[in-house]
Amino acid sequence: MNGVLQGIGLAVIGVLLFALIIFIHEFGHFFTAKLFHVRVNEFSLGMGPKLFSFTRGETVYALRLLPIGGYCAMEGEDEESDDPHAFGRQPAWQRIIVVAAGGIMNILLAIVLMACLLMGDDLLGTPQIAKFAEGGSAFETAGILPGDVITSVNGYAIYTDQDLNFALAVAALDAEGETIPMDVTVKRGDEKLEFPAVPVRLMQDADGTGHVVLDIYVLGVKKTAFNLIPKAFADTVSNVRMIYATLYGMVTGRFGFGDLAGPVGTAQAVTQVAAAGLESGFGDAVKNIVYIMQIIAVNLGIVNLLPLPALDGGRILFLLIELIFRRRVPPKYEGWVHAGGLVLLLLLMAAVTVQDIARIVTGHPLA
Repeated sequence: MNGVLQGIGLAVIGVLLFALIIFIHEFGHFFTAKLFHVRVNEFSLGMGPKLFSFTRGETVYALRLLPIGGYCAMEGEDEESDDPHAFGRQPAWQRIIVVAAGGIMNILLAIVLMACLLMGDDLLGTPQIAKFAEGGSAFETAGILPGDVITSVNGYAIYTDQDLNFALAVAALDAEGETIPMDVTVKRGDEKLEFPAVPVRLMQDADGTGHVVLDIYVLGVKKTAFNLIPKAFADTVSNVRMIYATLYGMVTGRFGFGDLAGPVGTAQAVTQVAAAGLESGFGDAVKNIVYIMQIIAVNLGIVNLLPLPALDGGRILFLLIELIFRRRVPPKYEGWVHAGGLVLLLLLMAAVTVQDIARIVTGHPLA
């Protein structure tokens, strides 16, 4: 019974954190719209049927049934309006700020969530080698020394321990056999030293996926009030770099469609990490969920700002064209582009959701 209550509690925490991510995103649009005196008709948290609402000034504030989204409906956002406070009647630079504010707020939220996670650690990780594992190390055998700072793995620049973890995970995906020949670059004092094809060991999991057996220990520095926020910012930047590297890998064919996950897959991932955390305590399960939500927040922020139709980044692209050429793209043409992009996005979401459900039905784990 206690386990059931803990599971329900974790589910509620997950839903609330997801609602917070959406709220922060829409609040970014709302706050900047109000800042520039743009008329906001409705500010809603959630989608679907309205649970309750109230009106303050010109704006209806609503809570809706489904906690899967939200919106900030501005006057003249998608249609012509004679209202002087309509979105479309404001200067292009103001509209760019309003549109970009949602993604920016998600990135700021990701930094805050990362800081919350780091607050639970006694030491903050670095990419500097502290010591090697007993019984020998491939890094040590290659000539790398304690005190060396890892700056690159297989050409991927390393600035934080998060970067190192990502580079090792990608190397494991590409690996065949029991070892991974990794090209490692380190900084030793003022020198930059390269160590090609370091044979790092790979461990095969029961489900067929592999992970690196890391035979080094990185240096941890004492957490203080002065290095916590910079570290949270640096780790969030590392997550942003991981997103772009993953997107580039999909475009170039390094990662396939099977590596994508949608809302159902995300929920499955949250369930998996929560269940794993429960084995060591409720607090660890909450920490795992917060970490997943931090990744979702920065993903939502960055991907939403990409210059793709139907996303905020696509709208910003049209606004930049207007700002440069001092002439607005006819709304009907912009509408066609966004409508086409929305159809493609919905089709992609549908395909990914079908794949997520197939993973669950067949018992295949997330990559």
